[in-house]
Amino acid sequence: MRHRRWLPAPVTGNFLLAAAVAGLCSCAVGPDFHRPAPPDTDHYVAGAPIQTLGAPGSTAPVQTLVAEQDIPAQWWNLFHSEPLDTLVRTALHDSPTIAAAAAALRSAHEGYIAERGSLYPQVDAQFQAQREAAPAAAFGFPQLGTSTFTLFDAAVNVTYKFDLAGATRRQLEALAAQADYQRWQLEAARLTLAGNIVTTMITAAALNDQVAATNEILATQRDQLAIIQRQHSVGAASQADVLTQQAQVSQLESTLPGLQKSVAQAGHRLAVLSGQTPDHASTAGLSLSALTLPSQLPVSLPAKLVRQRPDVLASESQLHQASAQAGVATANLYPQLTLSGSIGSETTSITDLFSAGTAAWNIGGSLMQPLFHGGELRAKRRQAFADLDQATAQYRGTVLSALQDVADTLRALQDDALTLQADAQAEAAAHDSFEISRRQYQVGGTSYVNLLIAQRQYAQARLTRIQGEMARMTDSAALLQALGGGWWNRETDGSR
Repeated sequence: MRHRRWLPAPVTGNFLLAAAVAGLCSCAVGPDFHRPAPPDTDHYVAGAPIQTLGAPGSTAPVQTLVAEQDIPAQWWNLFHSEPLDTLVRTALHDSPTIAAAAAALRSAHEGYIAERGSLYPQVDAQFQAQREAAPAAAFGFPQLGTSTFTLFDAAVNVTYKFDLAGATRRQLEALAAQADYQRWQLEAARLTLAGNIVTTMITAAALNDQVAATNEILATQRDQLAIIQRQHSVGAASQADVLTQQAQVSQLESTLPGLQKSVAQAGHRLAVLSGQTPDHASTAGLSLSALTLPSQLPVSLPAKLVRQRPDVLASESQLHQASAQAGVATANLYPQLTLSGSIGSETTSITDLFSAGTAAWNIGGSLMQPLFHGGELRAKRRQAFADLDQATAQYRGTVLSALQDVADTLRALQDDALTLQADAQAEAAAHDSFEISRRQYQVGGTSYVNLLIAQRQYAQARLTRIQGEMARMTDSAALLQALGGGWWNRETDGSR
């Protein structure tokens, strides 16, 4: 990014005229900010764009990617879960993270309003009373001794600093950009909070499903253990078979505490994210079956993405702020003109204030042109332009990271669909194999080893399929979050 370097004009005999012309023209030195151009690409991944996720006719649902379809403000409603919608709305209203970001935005806005006052004359009322002793000798009358009196002074003072080079306007521009940055930080906090709740709830639902599946498999294995024990009692099974099955039951039982701990931790996280204490956690009834995988997912073009992602817009605001600060550093090299005046009343008796003959006034001005500061001002200007170059590079890096987020998520969704399809087929086959082996073993048609293998395969296949569903839902939410979350479609709903 190339920047025009403005340099101060040399001080000449026509200095006052140049200052007056600069004030009338209301120019502001330094670089004018221009919004960066969007990335010159229409694709996120190499090759043909992905349009369909999953194979039609398979047991796993198919998702369609729709180019330029808009994202709803409450994007989490695409999962069609009332508890999820309620939790997200509660969190957006009660979360301390959102409250802190909203307060930071208000602070930045008030800072801009405060600085904007410097564009206008500063008017102050002043009242002063002081006791004085003045020797008459100072005025050439030593014989009169010393006079002691009280002096009262009431006046209105007016000061106005002309923004000849635009330093004040550039500073206002920087503060406005800072307010914009805080606005996008608030949007980013809202988006991150909603995304964390969605993914945590999906995780909690999947963990509940894994606990339920483990308990069902455990019940089957306990039934199998009872059968083997009866067979052992009549000599149809060995003690080794009993011990092996008992080990299987115990190993599966040992996985339950870990799953239940993860469920509890997910509930604690959901409570804290929603602004409540962990003892309000509740994950009862959560199941992946209560969530609907979005059948259509929107995909914005890269040029539109950089106008939607709060983190990219926040980085752009920082770039704008750095550009304005470069203007401030440049303007500090130019003349500064200040006018001031005062009108009031001065008397030795407070009752005589504003009476005839007590009027006092003054008017004056100052013009200051920096001449020598040991290189300080020019070094600060170079520093400001270096900061601008840094902000430019950081903005570019933020854009590239945003594009990578979408590309990675698109690829993950494609792999999730293929993986879940295979997982569903594997679970169905493992279930059928286990049922066949179980019936055959009961009538002596297969060995216990074969039954044990079928049991393990089915248990693992079922848990793997649940994890595949969780990954697909989580990555669907990640795509909606990576695209910006639809904040631009949000209407005022009473939340922050």
